[in-house]
Amino acid sequence: MNFFVYSFTIWQREIIRFLRQRSRIIGTLGQPFLFWILLGSGFGTSFRLNGVELSEGYLEYFFPGILVMMILFTAIFSTFSIIEDRKMGFLQAVLVAPVPREAIILGHILGGATLSILQGVLFLCAAPIVGISLTLEVIGLSFLSMLVMSFALTSLGLIFAWKIESTQGFHSIMNLFLIPLWLMSGAVFPESSAHPIVGWFMKINPLTYGVTILRRSLYPLQNKMIEGLPETVTCWIVITCSTLIIFVIASLTAKKYQG
Repeated sequence: MNFFVYSFTIWQREIIRFLRQRSRIIGTLGQPFLFWILLGSGFGTSFRLNGVELSEGYLEYFFPGILVMMILFTAIFSTFSIIEDRKMGFLQAVLVAPVPREAIILGHILGGATLSILQGVLFLCAAPIVGISLTLEVIGLSFLSMLVMSFALTSLGLIFAWKIESTQGFHSIMNLFLIPLWLMSGAVFPESSAHPIVGWFMKINPLTYGVTILRRSLYPLQNKMIEGLPETVTCWIVITCSTLIIFVIASLTAKKYQG
């Protein structure tokens, strides 16, 4: 019982910290939206998917990718708290307390995942702009896929946060690692139009399968949008197993940390 109390306390602290930082709220919501509008409008109707023009152009294809981008950025920002807590001495105080390391890591991950999902759901309200009908099924499946991806990406961010001492170094490493992970996930361009080497990396990238689930959830009746993508069952197996593995590594990293 105490395990869940500790996790809830850490989760609550992450949520309160986020709500008190208005600039962070504006940045995490505004940046992806502007990126989607500007880049989507820039490509416009010149974008072709398997040689077929989309009714809403690149904005339509890029929408799931921006949702994943929002989850990714939230994962980066939420894991900054580990480094900040270390500098303030709060992390050391928590580590010497009789609190299981798993409870600490779970609380941080749930905090980051909660923030990601809240922002993702808000951004999902813009889906009708590109002709997506927000039925209960679409919302439910999209929510579930965003939940799994946010849990995995926040866990991945925490693995680096436990090892890196400076905020600047952490930001650089995360951009170096996570941005290519996002770019080669089918969020920005389809595998069919990529170079064979890039296409191979896209096949082994676990995030590709998360983006595929989200794309299938948002466009269940549009064959042109999901043509050639991995099957839903395969995607769920890959993304679920990857999430569990990343969470275990994050827990082991936290256990080994000596402060």
